[in-house]
Amino acid sequence: MAFQYLTGATAVGIVARDGVVLASEKRLSYGGYILSRRAKKVFRIAERIGFACAGLVSDMQSIADLIRAEVKILELELGRSATVRSAAKLTSNILIYHRMYPLLTEIIVGGYDREEGYSLYVLDPLGVVLPDNYTALGTGAEVAIGVIESGYTRDISLVDARELAIRSVKTASMRDATSGDGVDLLLISENDVREEFIPLF
Repeated sequence: MAFQYLTGATAVGIVARDGVVLASEKRLSYGGYILSRRAKKVFRIAERIGFACAGLVSDMQSIADLIRAEVKILELELGRSATVRSAAKLTSNILIYHRMYPLLTEIIVGGYDREEGYSLYVLDPLGVVLPDNYTALGTGAEVAIGVIESGYTRDISLVDARELAIRSVKTASMRDATSGDGVDLLLISENDVREEFIPLF
């Protein structure tokens, strides 16, 4: 009989009128065990681009490091900053390449570029790329997306989007035993990028 395991996570992304919020909780679980309360699931990939992930943390770390390097190479070749869409497409290509032995992670790519402004893309483990204004991934996604949809508007400010992201992850963590232990945030605007940690309980 094969051992079955479940890795839990809740990751969210929200596009505001003046920025993008990427957030995830910090619990690393394996089956019924909590292995760590300090797992990092939100990554800064480029100057104004970030990831929020759900799935196997080792796969998240691997693909974040790889895309960070690939984006840097692309920027050197183009002589300008990468767009959020190009970072999402590079990530998709890596996931498609590994489709026979997939990297077990769902990814939100979000950020700012001068061509498209603020944008967000959702990727599954096989490389499908979907643009969206807000999203939630992981075992707590069903609860988190309900909270986001109840408070999201097209003209939401970055400050309000930050609070909405925190509330959605906190609510999901209260109902999903494999999520919890605080929220990592990446707040991206045209002129600033900030990382924050918010303890939940």
